[in-house]
Amino acid sequence: FNNNNNNNNNDLRNFYSNITDTQIFMEEISPELTEKIVAIVVPVLFGIIVILGLFGNALVVIVVAVNQQMRSTTNILIINLAIADLLFIVFCVPFTATDYIFTFWPFGDIWCKMVQYLIVVTAYASVYTLVLMSLDRFLAVVHPIASMSIRTEKNAITAILVTWIVIVISNIPVFLCHGEVTFNYSSIEHTACIFLEMDPMIRPDGFNKVAFQVSFFATAYVIPLALICGLYLVMLVRLWGGAAPGGRCSAESRRGKRRVTRMVLVVVAIFAICWCPIQVILVLKSVGHYDITPTSVMVQIVSHVLAYMNSCVNPILYAFLSENFRKAFRKVIYCGPEGATHPPHLNGRQIDAEKSALTKNTRSTDIL
Repeated sequence: FNNNNNNNNNDLRNFYSNITDTQIFMEEISPELTEKIVAIVVPVLFGIIVILGLFGNALVVIVVAVNQQMRSTTNILIINLAIADLLFIVFCVPFTATDYIFTFWPFGDIWCKMVQYLIVVTAYASVYTLVLMSLDRFLAVVHPIASMSIRTEKNAITAILVTWIVIVISNIPVFLCHGEVTFNYSSIEHTACIFLEMDPMIRPDGFNKVAFQVSFFATAYVIPLALICGLYLVMLVRLWGGAAPGGRCSAESRRGKRRVTRMVLVVVAIFAICWCPIQVILVLKSVGHYDITPTSVMVQIVSHVLAYMNSCVNPILYAFLSENFRKAFRKVIYCGPEGATHPPHLNGRQIDAEKSALTKNTRSTDIL
């Protein structure tokens, strides 16, 4: 092989380490299975995710935006989560589907960099909004009175803005370390949007993919999951350790505590299950320990679907299970009569101001 062929092979190898491995997928799987998976499974599954994600998250934004009574610290965080998930679905799902279906990158170098950057930014924004929400609930339960001056709409907005600014600035390297490459394969010129991995032969000024992927795994999954688990664990200990007046725990209080406990377990489990498979696969691929087979490709597709489904489940988990949100939703849909009365919305500060805040909070899914 001449030097030109070696360069092409190096580019090809780097391309194969990309997120979807479309060309290996085509080469090692029978044409029939390739057509079935790529032409049917990917568009259908990804299409469903886009529809559900756009509808659910947009509905959350609309309901909170048109209802002044919904402006609480918790709902401000929920609307930020919905916006982050909307952006994640818009900038991630369609382009990942394109990468699976086509053997080339049709959008150019700049958009390659922008898409990869926005995918990472919106993923971080969604994940760390979940952390902020767990912190908000921790304060509401563990420090209901002391947190009155902390859990304000102004502080919630400030926390959201700071989170976005830190994420946007700290992930600028993601823009730089991705790009479009061109190479020949089977006498056909291909283009691909890949991580510009360091290679002594063709890209000595490239970037360390293992370091990038491991750091993303740690900061976008391990650390947030540890924070969420820790905050909720302390919250549950406080919840179950609090004694009712007279030392007795009413049946209603026990039911409320069990409901909150179940919801916490569901919240943690969904986040862990949805994001774990794709994070592990990306780390394994970065170190060269993920063999491309028909089974592994299917596992990767399912892993992508799970990660994207998290953005579809969030509106249900954090908004539609709330009684106040459902009432506001019906009000938007049916445009309730002018004379209709609606129960006042109790935000976190109003509830926390009561001595019995903990007991009241356990009777509503708004705490989660």
